Amino acid sequence: MTSIYPHSKAKALKPGSRRPAKELCSECGLCDTYYIHYVKEACAFLNQQIAELETIAHGKSRNLEDENDCYFGVHQEMMAARKKDPIEGAQWTGIVSTIACEMLEKGLVEGVVCVQNTKEDRFQPMPVIARTSEEVLAARVNKPTLSPNLSILEQIEKSNLKRLLVIGVGCQIQALRAVEKELGLEKLYVLGTPCVDNVTREGLQKFLETTSQSPDTVVHYEFMQDFRVHFKHEDGSVEKVPFFGLKTNKLKDVFAPSCMSCFDYVNSLADLVVGYMGAEFGWQWIMVRNDTGKEMLSLVEDQINTKPVISQGDRKQAVQQSIPAYDKGVTLPMWAAKLMGVVIEKVGPKGLEYARFSIDSHFTRNYLYVKRNHPEKLDNHVPDYAKKIVSQYQLPDK
Repeated sequence: MTSIYPHSKAKALKPGSRRPAKELCSECGLCDTYYIHYVKEACAFLNQQIAELETIAHGKSRNLEDENDCYFGVHQEMMAARKKDPIEGAQWTGIVSTIACEMLEKGLVEGVVCVQNTKEDRFQPMPVIARTSEEVLAARVNKPTLSPNLSILEQIEKSNLKRLLVIGVGCQIQALRAVEKELGLEKLYVLGTPCVDNVTREGLQKFLETTSQSPDTVVHYEFMQDFRVHFKHEDGSVEKVPFFGLKTNKLKDVFAPSCMSCFDYVNSLADLVVGYMGAEFGWQWIMVRNDTGKEMLSLVEDQINTKPVISQGDRKQAVQQSIPAYDKGVTLPMWAAKLMGVVIEKVGPKGLEYARFSIDSHFTRNYLYVKRNHPEKLDNHVPDYAKKIVSQYQLPDK
């Protein structure tokens, strides 16, 4: 329950401003706590401050002249990895869950902020502070809906926790970093996942019903490096739908406005990031951003296989062609979409070049969204690295 009392160090908000970001609110959960009194400084959609917070979290901000820094943020190293003994039921091989369990079992942290689901709905997020490995494992599998992870911040203070691991996505982590010094923690560890195109629960249902042949049996899904959406079903089967066969004309408005105006796909402020888009198909992608992230990864080094990341192909033509296609809601016949998917999978971008393809595609789309819907925010809201990335492409005038 939200406290009616402001935090002792916070400035009061005006009445009626419970969601100051309005339609751009990502429902990160900050405004459900008394930390709402920091929201004007902390919210990623009211005060974009990634460069400043990178310096605080990592000791420096990204070098825009270095392509990998510009695209992927401050990092000490990156690699492809997968668990030698995968966790049953994990979305990937279970690296995120394993790190969290190890940190609890070794006493590095007293709790882990993660997201389980409600008993009624496997896709309805339920943020918790996990105190046991069993509670962490109950949170495995991504929840592709807006999730109020930070709604548990009051519980952290009331529980007198001093060493904490938080698992979250970019908008949540930016707000967390902005209020970190107010939490009274001795040590905060941040394990991030890349994030793009979340939806409301209603939006998710529309996506499933529009895209999958069996929406009611989908356990989880992901937009994969083979240019197909992979839907895993209850019976263990995997349904694959080509990106180019998605009913874009019906789905253009399904994504949350916050996601359409986000430029932190790679979770720039986490200590350690575990995703997939910068690795080859079947592998996960790990970025160690600072010494804390290196400490976290060291806990599972003997449990994972690793190899260097690759970068192959050229993304730019595909990105340029995708800009008007998305803008006009173009949807190919399924036979043509499957054929195009096969061709692009063979000759298209792979590894880090696929990650750049995905970032370019989303940043150009999101830049246009902000320009058209919130032009007054365009200059201050779009980070310099995103402006540089977008400048490589020709965008519609309107």
